[in-house]
Amino acid sequence: MAEIPWILGGKTPARVTEDICAPIERPPTALWYAAFAASASVLLAGAASMAYTLFTGIGTWGLNRSVGWAFDITNFVFWIGIGHAGTLISAILFLFRQKWRTSVNRSAEAMTLFAVMCAGIFPLLHMGRPWFAYWVLPYPNTRGSLWVSFASPLLWDVFAISTYFAISAAFWYLGLIPDLATMRDRAGAGMKRMLLGFFSLGWSGSARSWSHYEKAYLLLAGLATPLVVSVHTIVSFDFATSVIPGWHTTIFPPYFVAGAIFSGMAMVLTLMIVARKVMGLEDYITDRHIDVMCRIILTVSCMVGLAYLTEAFIAGYSGNPYERFVFVNRQLGPMAWAYWTMVSCNVLTPQLFWFKSLRGRIGLVFAASLVINVGMWFERFVIIVTSLHRDFLPSSWASYTPSVIEIATLAGSFGLFFTLFLLFCRFLPAIAMAEVKGILHPAARPGAVPVRPPAGGPPVNAVEGGVS
Repeated sequence: MAEIPWILGGKTPARVTEDICAPIERPPTALWYAAFAASASVLLAGAASMAYTLFTGIGTWGLNRSVGWAFDITNFVFWIGIGHAGTLISAILFLFRQKWRTSVNRSAEAMTLFAVMCAGIFPLLHMGRPWFAYWVLPYPNTRGSLWVSFASPLLWDVFAISTYFAISAAFWYLGLIPDLATMRDRAGAGMKRMLLGFFSLGWSGSARSWSHYEKAYLLLAGLATPLVVSVHTIVSFDFATSVIPGWHTTIFPPYFVAGAIFSGMAMVLTLMIVARKVMGLEDYITDRHIDVMCRIILTVSCMVGLAYLTEAFIAGYSGNPYERFVFVNRQLGPMAWAYWTMVSCNVLTPQLFWFKSLRGRIGLVFAASLVINVGMWFERFVIIVTSLHRDFLPSSWASYTPSVIEIATLAGSFGLFFTLFLLFCRFLPAIAMAEVKGILHPAARPGAVPVRPPAGGPPVNAVEGGVS
């Protein structure tokens, strides 16, 4: 039985280059300008709220004596989770030689970088005096006994997330090099060609270049893979190492990792469905790609649902009245609406993906991906706020309502994310041309001259000066 190709339309390598470079080389459409204006406007509103917070203090937020963490840490954990799908698709699926990743890995990697940038905003603001942020770095200083606490999971966050960002950026840039060389060869004389030539590092497409490229790509994939597990595991330690009922539970590390992959894949679906329609990439991001991502989301949704049941069961089975109270309060207390929103979005909605006919309805899949993103934000909100607003002593109980500044800051982080993603789609290839050419159907490559494959893939055609 013949294998169904991942790339439709009988594409040739030259056709792939034309299709993917065309949106970059032609002037932006009115739709792109409208989207950029909207996202930049939201970003500016968020930046104004952040500036107001810096000049006034975090008293502008709705925090109180009981709820000391709320929107800020919720948003931090949410954005770190969004970035996980990029590493999953790029590194883990590459090591397992999953061909379908080649159409979405470039955008997923960019999404990872932008999400980590958004996440970094909130701990800096929560510091109150972010101009002293360098104090979290363990460097020799002259301030006497002032030193970082290596026993604090908050410090582990600094190490884990900075490492994650550095490896992800290197992985993303390495994959871009052959495509930047292709764009260089297509560009006319001028500044654009000079910049592309500089960033493509003199790539020639020779066998020697491909050999070094393969080794470096495989090495970075191996280094990045443990980060999928380690980064969100360490983020979960912010809660799991505490003594707050509802937080100190051993299910948190695998639960957070599964949730991060879940929310990240949902965001990839959201972006890819829009990108394929706006940029005319239906032959590259096909219904089959969307079907595979829906099945991954369904699988991880079942894992997340099991984690919800496990932590509730353990709380009841433990006999600890404080743990029991936290989960009864989550489900029946004053913020029960947030808990049931979380369950509906994260556990019930993905069950639609059991049916192939529903996975093939792009509008429904897009709506479900948005709902899952909302649900995963509420998951972090429920964990943080409902564990704090009802403390050990009823006399210290307090409610929590976000301020306008907090809501504007959250909106600003989304504005930053989409502004960066729109700029990425405008100036860089949203799909990895070199890798896509490596999985073209053999019938689309008659008489091809084999050259070194991209990162261990099958041979590709030697066209356009050897860089394709």
